[in-house]
Amino acid sequence: MKSFRYIIRDEMGIHARPAGLLVKAAQSCASEITITANGKSVNAKKLFAVMGLAVKQGTEVTLTLEGTDEEKAAAELETFFEQNL
Repeated sequence: MKSFRYIIRDEMGIHARPAGLLVKAAQSCASEITITANGKSVNAKKLFAVMGLAVKQGTEVTLTLEGTDEEKAAAELETFFEQNL
């Protein structure tokens, strides 16, 4: 299992566009990916679940990855967060 934390910098938080991009990036990975914020954990491959977290700027999120490509997927998603959120 691999995990990382990230503090959302985007002034809009995880809104529709970046949520869609995040889900698309997560779906390209074989690993199970969970995103946790505000005391709730959801499947990062489900758009409405990710948007339902209502993540705002300054919120810390934790991504947990478990599966065959967890190392590669964690690196890719960490880069995604840095570039988009």
